[in-house]
Amino acid sequence: MITIKDINKPEPILAKVKELELFSRSSDVRATIKILEAGKSVLITAFYSNGLMLLNELKTHLKRKFSNKTFKEQRDYRDAYRKLSQLILIEVGNHKLLVKKAPSIGWLELFYPEASEFLLPFTKVQGLNSAWQWYQNGIPVPVLRNKIHPYYGTYFPTRFDHLILFDNWLKRYSGPKKSAIDVGIGSGVLSFQMVKHGFQKVFGTDTNPNAIIGLKEFMGDTKLSRKVELDFASLFGKWEKPSELIVFNPPWLPAAHNLDSNDEAIYYNDTLFPHFFEAAKQRLLPDGKLLIIFSNLAQITKATNKHPIEDELAKCGRFQLEQCLNRAVRKGSDKTKREQHWRDLEEVELWVLRHA
Repeated sequence: MITIKDINKPEPILAKVKELELFSRSSDVRATIKILEAGKSVLITAFYSNGLMLLNELKTHLKRKFSNKTFKEQRDYRDAYRKLSQLILIEVGNHKLLVKKAPSIGWLELFYPEASEFLLPFTKVQGLNSAWQWYQNGIPVPVLRNKIHPYYGTYFPTRFDHLILFDNWLKRYSGPKKSAIDVGIGSGVLSFQMVKHGFQKVFGTDTNPNAIIGLKEFMGDTKLSRKVELDFASLFGKWEKPSELIVFNPPWLPAAHNLDSNDEAIYYNDTLFPHFFEAAKQRLLPDGKLLIIFSNLAQITKATNKHPIEDELAKCGRFQLEQCLNRAVRKGSDKTKREQHWRDLEEVELWVLRHA
């Protein structure tokens, strides 16, 4: 059984403050960025806003080095920003940030109950703060009646085209609704949609302990908790009994490097789809449906010219295509500063497969 000790969270840093370069509003920004590029850490002092200022200056500096026009250049820029921004630290004491005008973040006491004084990367603190606000206030999802309250470190949708596509399919589905399996349940939206449309039992798995702990807390001892059963495991976990419906919303981009726990919801490795299809063949009832929510994102950004679902259908003979539904992705905000011309071509896909 997983507990709060198993949570994926930023690792506390126990470096001595006296050995760090200090940054305040009066510091030389260019000199500070050179210190970061030399691989040395910098501590934010005085005001929380000083950390925001340094991050903005770092972004400006990196944009001069990366044109940020192609998808690859955007990825290179993000990798460089991630590497250098991790060296910008902030001090925590008694579960509070030790600078003025800092936000109050409930995760600090929950995740670090025994740690009195330590350091965290400033960007990790930003993530903790945003996640705390989402968790406290909830996020409305168009296909659900109630808000979701995603736990820290758990994937949740920020665009909803794929959820609308799935919801429309569920409205037309007339097959049995005794059970379904949600592989990679995340924040639980797909499972909640299936319950809304009359499925008696949904079994959800996830390799992220935050997802499992967060959903157990969110559902509590409600009717929903008796309809959605959870397992901290990869793919199908302990669920051996074949089901009428299997739903999988995998990562949409191929991995370009080794994955850490934060990347697994975004990028897939070479073995994910072969292992999934092999296991799904054993878990789907003879007349069952296998649904995969995917996207053409990897193809239009030239991350790969391969499509894992098309490859499965063409080469493996385990499943056959019943239908593939597509929906154009709603255009992003005009306020974004990234070059995203390829967004006009992006579509989400709902693949409906059955046994061959």
